[in-house]
Amino acid sequence: LFNMKENGAVAQSGFRGAEGRPRRFAFSPEPSMEDIRRMQAEFTDERDWNKFHQPRNLLLAMVGEVGEVAELFQWKGEVAEGLPDWTESDREQLAHELSDVLIYLVELAEKCRVDLPQAVLRKMALNRLKYPASKVHGSAKKYTEYKD
Repeated sequence: LFNMKENGAVAQSGFRGAEGRPRRFAFSPEPSMEDIRRMQAEFTDERDWNKFHQPRNLLLAMVGEVGEVAELFQWKGEVAEGLPDWTESDREQLAHELSDVLIYLVELAEKCRVDLPQAVLRKMALNRLKYPASKVHGSAKKYTEYKD
């Protein structure tokens, strides 16, 4: 099992909290999405790469990184939450590839002038309307398949 931060404390994945329920995974509060955007913008500026980092190029780079994430899962069958059967090296490689995806996503959003945190809030509100819990609980159907 590997360490993960939860509300400022280190928790072990798969362990139970004081109430006997499994602990929920939580991201660390820093860096923020804006911090990540700023770090990548500085990295790109320092290398004079903005001429290469245009929306189409960033999208294609991100898709390539998603392919690298998929390759890590290829041939593994179903994978349990927390990746208990993965080696520390496999988990670290996954962390690198997911970070690449996030970095390209944030930079693409920046170049397209999409405020991702605000867009997520709007999208979650739409999803709540499309998938009301009272109607879809326990089902994986698409919203167009539900009857009113």
